[in-house]
Amino acid sequence: MNKLLFTGKTFRFMALVLPLAMWWGYKEVQNQFVQPQAVLVLGGSTRRLEREKFTAQFARKHPNIPIWITGGSPPKSTQRVFTKAGIDPKRLHLDYQAVDTVTNFTTLVDDLQARGINSVYLITSDFHMRRACVIGEIILGSRGIELKPVPVPSEKSPEPIEKSIRDGVRAILWVATGYTGTDEAQHK
Repeated sequence: MNKLLFTGKTFRFMALVLPLAMWWGYKEVQNQFVQPQAVLVLGGSTRRLEREKFTAQFARKHPNIPIWITGGSPPKSTQRVFTKAGIDPKRLHLDYQAVDTVTNFTTLVDDLQARGINSVYLITSDFHMRRACVIGEIILGSRGIELKPVPVPSEKSPEPIEKSIRDGVRAILWVATGYTGTDEAQHK
């Protein structure tokens, strides 16, 4: 009976799943020891600026690292949140090139790498974090940049896994070709 467990389809399945599970476990352990050099915030929250407000409070606890905000709220609204929290505006790097989550990463990864940043805190809403981590691990990881997730609490359910898979494929496409697949993704 035990022989049957490790033959055919079961063996092939385990050969695929086990390395993936080991890699995921390694990343989780590694995350405990990472000291990020910057904060990367994925904009796009509501008018209430939840992600920006959360990040401003987070930045007060990490006073010596720069903050990149990609997409999201208008610059004046974002700057107002950080000024009100007592955060030096010189720490802020606002980027509005992105049109979606994949391009949140692709538009900034080269700038982060050029500045010698090899680890970032990744801040986004909890319901969005799985997809952001999949994309970030692929795109940032392609440049040797680690990420440490910091979710913003919300009342929403996690996004469907299909979005993570779709955008993970788009991230791999970008690493391989420089093409994000943005046009196709926006039509779905």
